[in-house]
Parts: sequence; structure tokens; C-alpha cells
Amino acid sequence: MSARIFYQEDCNLELLKGKKIAIIGYGSQGHAHALNLTESGCDVIVGLYEGSKSWAKAEAQGLKVYTAAEAAKQADIIMILINDEKQADLYKKDIEPNLEAGNMLMFAHGFAIHFGQILPPEQVDVAMIAPKAPGHTVRSEYQAGKGTPCLVAIEQDATGKALDVALAYAAGLGGARAGVLETTFRTETETDLFGEQAVLCGGVCALMQAGFDTLVEAGYDPRNAYFECVHEMKLIVDLIYESGFEGMRYSISNTAEYGDYVTGPKIVTEETKKAMKKILSDIQDGSFAKEFLLDMSAAGGQAHFRAMRKLAAEHASEKVGKEVRSLYSWSDSEKLINN
Repeated sequence: MSARIFYQEDCNLELLKGKKIAIIGYGSQGHAHALNLTESGCDVIVGLYEGSKSWAKAEAQGLKVYTAAEAAKQADIIMILINDEKQADLYKKDIEPNLEAGNMLMFAHGFAIHFGQILPPEQVDVAMIAPKAPGHTVRSEYQAGKGTPCLVAIEQDATGKALDVALAYAAGLGGARAGVLETTFRTETETDLFGEQAVLCGGVCALMQAGFDTLVEAGYDPRNAYFECVHEMKLIVDLIYESGFEGMRYSISNTAEYGDYVTGPKIVTEETKKAMKKILSDIQDGSFAKEFLLDMSAAGGQAHFRAMRKLAAEHASEKVGKEVRSLYSWSDSEKLINN
């Protein structure tokens, strides 16, 4: 049976009237949720840790800011939007002691619930609204009068109204303008982690860098290699995003399209698919979560994570990329990081 998709007419924003919503965290997603919901007429507060750099930023944007514990105490709906590895400690310390029967605990990713890092009491609703875009896009689409598609999932329905309230939240966020797809915490968590690792981040970055290395090792100018294997990726992805694979192939040359058909299967082989199945299996059985959380713990000290980040930053494509990107007229204000 196919999953339901909900739109504006399926959502009742009035269900959020009289409810206080606490957004815990004010990063990429946090700022978008807080501002979009506020502009949709909701009663929103922000919860942060003492000394957070985001405190003044949130206040400057007209929001009331409290410690996470105080925000949770005041709120009827608590949306946790901090890093996965920090959620369990924050929940235990600041949120769990302040939960009341009938409250709704919300997430934008199922990791902490699905892998048992957070075990909410039976008398609260547990729901997910997961926008399928970075926070700055969730915000800009809302401001443009459009919306970002979202996923909705209900893990625990203590009040019998969890889905309706979650859909109201999605409407306030702008997601119902585009569509809200029903799923489960398990499905969202496993498919999200797999997509990030095998395709969107791990797969794509490794593929681009392997192509870059192949051309450079063959004696070609690194700048040429960067243009052809890294820079132009956006052009292709934008075409796929707008018109699918067929639209992309319609827009490229016959030479490129022919090469697509004959060469793609030589790169992504049965061995690649076997590796993908192993990646998915490691996600499904909790192996990846265990490894990740151990490295991120105080005992692990992020040693492996920091070493991998350092090695990745030293790849030759990073140096060449800075040079190539400097040729373009993007303003500093549009950059995610200054380099």
C-alpha cells in the first residue's frame, strides 16, 4: 500500500493555537523552524545552552530564548533540532524532567528514537516532521510563498491526535504547501543514513574525487580536472532535480548521453551494489550507529571523526577548488564557509 501524502487542505493550523512550541537548537534547521512557525502565527520559543553563540542571534530575530530545560518546561510541543550524538544527553538532563502528559516530543530525524538513544514516557506523543532540504532552503522557500516537502511519522500516539498536530506543525513550517509524505521513524532513519552515505555525500564526493585524481594522475591540469569532475556536477544535479533523468539527458549533448549509457554501468558495477547492500545492512543492524556514537562519545573523543575530516581537507581537489571558486562572483554572504 502506497504511503499517504498530505497537503494544505489536510492540515489544520488552528490545532497549534494555545500551544507553545519550543525549538531546541538554532542552527540550520532550528532557525528555519522557529521563524517559519512564528510567521505562521504560532507561539514559538527557542531553547539553547547557556553561553550559546546563537542566543543573541535568535533574540535579534525577535524570538524569546531560554535554557533548553526552561523552554521544555514551558512548552506543549518540543522539537529537538541539535546534532544526533548530543540529543540523548540533552534529553536526559533538560527535557525528560520537564515533560508532562499530553506533551508532544518532535524530531526532524529518527536516529535517536529508532536506535533507542531516547526512550520517551508512554504519556507523551512522539512525532517527526523531517523537511527534505537544508534549513536555509526551508526558510527561503517559505519566504517565497512556497514550501519544502516533508516527511511525517508518528512513533507514539498518546493523545490520539499526534498525526493531526504533527501535520499542523508541517503546515506552519510551509511543508504542506509542497506535500507531506507519511513514513515511519525506522524507514526515515535507515533510508536517510543510506542515502547520505552511499549516494549523496559518501558516494558523490568519492566519485568526484576519484575522477579528479584519475585526470590529474594522467597529466591533465588540476583546474581542468576540477571543472569537469567537480564544478559541473551542480549543472547536472540541477537538471535532474528539475526534470528527472530524462530531462537531464534531453538537455545534454548526444555525446554525453551516449557516454552516460555505456559508461555508467562500468563505474557502478555489481560489486558497487554489493557494497551498498553491506552499507545498508550495517545501518539496519545498528553497526553504523554504534560506531558513530562510540567515536562521538567522551571516551571516543571524536578521534576517528577528526582524523577523517583532516585527511579529507588535505585532498588536492580542495586546494584547486578554492582557486577555481575564486574565479566566480559569488558574494561572501552567500558562502556557507569562507574559503
